Amino acid sequence: MILKSNESLIEESADNRTRTRALFASAIGSAIEWYDFFLYGTMSALVFQTLFFPNNDPYVSLMLSYASFGLAFLVRPIGGVLFSHIGDRIGRKKTLIITLSIMGGSTVLMGLLPNYNTVGIWAPILLILLRLLQGLSLGGEWGGGLLLAVEYAPKNKRGFYGSIPQIGAMIGLSLASLSASLLTNLLSEEAFLSYGWRIPFLLSIVLVLTGLWIRKGIGETPSFQKVVSSGETVKVPLFETLTKHWRAVLTTIGAKFIETSTFFIFATFTISYAVDTVGYDRQTALNGILYAALLAIPVMMIVGSISDRIGRKKMFIAGIISMFLYAIPYFWILSFKTPFALTIAIIIGFAIIWPMYGAILGTLFAESFSANVRYTGVSLGYQVGAALVGGPAPLIATALLVKYNNNYIPIAIFIMLAAVVSLIAILCTREKKGRDLDE
Repeated sequence: MILKSNESLIEESADNRTRTRALFASAIGSAIEWYDFFLYGTMSALVFQTLFFPNNDPYVSLMLSYASFGLAFLVRPIGGVLFSHIGDRIGRKKTLIITLSIMGGSTVLMGLLPNYNTVGIWAPILLILLRLLQGLSLGGEWGGGLLLAVEYAPKNKRGFYGSIPQIGAMIGLSLASLSASLLTNLLSEEAFLSYGWRIPFLLSIVLVLTGLWIRKGIGETPSFQKVVSSGETVKVPLFETLTKHWRAVLTTIGAKFIETSTFFIFATFTISYAVDTVGYDRQTALNGILYAALLAIPVMMIVGSISDRIGRKKMFIAGIISMFLYAIPYFWILSFKTPFALTIAIIIGFAIIWPMYGAILGTLFAESFSANVRYTGVSLGYQVGAALVGGPAPLIATALLVKYNNNYIPIAIFIMLAAVVSLIAILCTREKKGRDLDE
């Protein structure tokens, strides 16, 4: 009788008002985290190679800057394991407050760092240490933010709900691109390199405080409450995940390949490629990414809703095949060297094709694990996949560009190989559209 009463209370707690608040908390927290994370990527392509990684060869400076960007991906799996352990043992809400605080603090400190000319080698060292903290934080944030939305969702709307925290990534990218675009437009090159680049980092404190206030008003998810009330929490979620859910972990890692590689090719590598190799001006490149990121937001919600009708698996496969076919045309369109060509190329790839798998990736992952290890499972698969391909993607693309004398075909082949890996992984997943999440 007690267990039945608890379950009844849990169901009542997930009313529409609570679900809406949870969805908003998931979106705003995700947007803030990704804003902080992507701001570093944007500045890696614009200023860090000059201010923190100076070298006589500009390509070496850029690769060092991208390497520091990619380092965060190496610790994201560690953050995923650490914070998901807390999330599966103690709760999603408490974990998300910790991760948001760490991310915000490290971002603000970046805006206060002295550059290489001031403190020498300590400048890149301190920058990298703060970047590692960002990676650690995001490793735990993504899974918790996703589950805050998906575990509150009605079973016939999980695709739509799961797209909301993914939209947070686009909002964060849009804010990062917008802030950089405005500052480069308003300030001279000298002023931007002197102090302008610091402003977006320092403004992060306002966003973080807002996010913390919102998240403190949200309770634990229905799925986690069920785990606690039924006594199904496990002592070591990582061990449970690796022994009983290892197949799901492998498929999530593989499925992540195409999503993470193309995201960072579009969002980060395209800036330096368009400006330094093709010959676009910086403002045009930043605006192209900004327009695509903004357009992707409604597209992702539409994709999430469609996946609730036709299934996550079919939609994901369609996106993979589309990206495989578009990899070479993307760079070919960029070669036309007009602002219209650049904008169209990025919109097709980033705002139309990428959402076909990017919007539903989180829901697909969440449906692959039981509630008592779901935080650990989705975080581990997502962050390991990101570490293997996502973080190194801009660095790999730059290295291929240098090795093959600015030929974009090897970069396109890299994207196509990632697509093949993800297609194999997705074919091994099961469709859970319309079924109970905790069944």
